[in-house]
Amino acid sequence: MADPYNDTEDSGLVAKARAGDNAEPLTVSALSAALKRTVEDRFGHVRLRGELSGVKRAASGHLYCCLKDEKAVIDGVMWRGNAAGLAFLPEDGLEVVASGKLTTYPGRSKYQIVVDRLELAGEGALLALLEKTKARLEAEGLFAPEKKRPLPFLPRTIGVVTSPTGAVIRDILHRLADRFPSHVVVWPVLVQGHGAAQQVASAVRGFGAIEPGGGVPRPDLLIVARGGGSIEDLWSFNEEAVVRAIAESPIPVISAVGHETDTTLSDYAADRRAPTPTAAAEIAVPVRAELAATLADFGARKKRAILRPVQLGRERLAARADRLPKIEALLQPQAQRLDDGAERLRRALRDRAQGAREALLADSVRLSPATLRHRIDRARDRLGAARLSPALLADRLARAGERLEARGRVLASLDPRAPLSRGYALVYDGEGMLVKSAKTAGTATSLALEFADGRVDAVPNTRSAPRQSRKRGTSGPSATQDDLFD
Repeated sequence: MADPYNDTEDSGLVAKARAGDNAEPLTVSALSAALKRTVEDRFGHVRLRGELSGVKRAASGHLYCCLKDEKAVIDGVMWRGNAAGLAFLPEDGLEVVASGKLTTYPGRSKYQIVVDRLELAGEGALLALLEKTKARLEAEGLFAPEKKRPLPFLPRTIGVVTSPTGAVIRDILHRLADRFPSHVVVWPVLVQGHGAAQQVASAVRGFGAIEPGGGVPRPDLLIVARGGGSIEDLWSFNEEAVVRAIAESPIPVISAVGHETDTTLSDYAADRRAPTPTAAAEIAVPVRAELAATLADFGARKKRAILRPVQLGRERLAARADRLPKIEALLQPQAQRLDDGAERLRRALRDRAQGAREALLADSVRLSPATLRHRIDRARDRLGAARLSPALLADRLARAGERLEARGRVLASLDPRAPLSRGYALVYDGEGMLVKSAKTAGTATSLALEFADGRVDAVPNTRSAPRQSRKRGTSGPSATQDDLFD
């Protein structure tokens, strides 16, 4: 039987109806729509496992990508509503499981999957994503050791980013109360599930935005904490938003996510990693009792250091005092010399007295009456033999008289009473002492004025009259001497 569509004999320029053909030609749109219905009805819900490729996010928020394996590729699209709720950031090379429905895109004659849910294909894929994110952020320097800041020794206020209902916050508060009670400000957040990463990042940035001195105290230290769990449970702390918020925090951060064996990217970005939330509290504050003991020890050491020089000085003084000679030893040579001198003095006095006694005895022998009379007779004979010349005596008397007259003239010139005849007076105080100044006269109780013809008693006047200048040719009271009498 001949194929009516391959009949070359009846082919022509214009399409004609074939014998026995009662189907009208389909339009491209009709065929595309039929294919679309068929594919969507047949594959209304599928789950595909493959590797992401060509991932891009449009300005509208829709996510476009390709899923591929070793032999085939299929396009995928995820609308904005579902793409916003993704728990991870899709990247090329990630192995994922996409859930959705197959459909066609008539504009390009392609079939594609409309993804409703996108998940990583097992923990292996999750770890691969973690390593890729870590390498990328590390290349930006977010984990550099030189960016780590020292923690405050004794923070006054500690900010905690964690769930308010879990055991983590109770463990932290209990440990802080045991070691060093501190003021704690809790920022409640979700620590797992959808939206947890955004809340944690917002809390870290919110603490950093608090102004010092405001109504809410600005923390000196932050603790980002969560209990243990699987890598999927801890994934929020591997999100880039959380890591960047911790790395950019102006407040030092301790990351205490999971147990000791759990490691997240937040641990690399934080200034200090704690193996557990309880350990984070131990790192945050010292032990108050130990500080008190240390301060007491420092005080005791300070006291010993202060008293040590005094003690050493006392010991040195005692040692030097022991080496000093005794007072008796110092005075013994002088005492001995004094005794020797006293003994010599007694002997010298005794010898001197003995010598004087012997000399007196010898003189007494020479001073006999007969001897004295003989010496007197000889002296009388010499006196009688002496001849005194009158001229010699007259010359000597004349010279003596001249000297006496000269001295008399000097005496007369120095006589203090000589000026009394010219109107001067001598002033004596009550004790008869000569007064030489007005100050002395003012303090005397009584005065005596001696004139040429006698004395007059006077009482000093303590009032001082103003001194007036004396002019020549002026007469009257102002030109005379101040009156000494009342």
